[in-house]
Amino acid sequence: MSKTDLKEYWRRNIRIVLILLSIWFFVSYVLSIFFVDALNSISIGGAKLGFWFAQQGSIYVFLIIIYYYVRYMNKLDKEYDVNE
Repeated sequence: MSKTDLKEYWRRNIRIVLILLSIWFFVSYVLSIFFVDALNSISIGGAKLGFWFAQQGSIYVFLIIIYYYVRYMNKLDKEYDVNE
């Protein structure tokens, strides 16, 4: 792999990591801590939405983020011919 391709590969890798971490931060902290009172006015499955995000929703979003990152990186690895 040339240095240009290597830099582009890592640039795209770091970019997706920062985007996914931003989503995780927003769901785990902003929705679960800062907007909990506003979200608690909505109920989901008998539980207040703010409580649900703090207890369950952030975990589900984190698992979705992991799944997406694995799929994205597999595609990126194939594109730059560094797959296993």
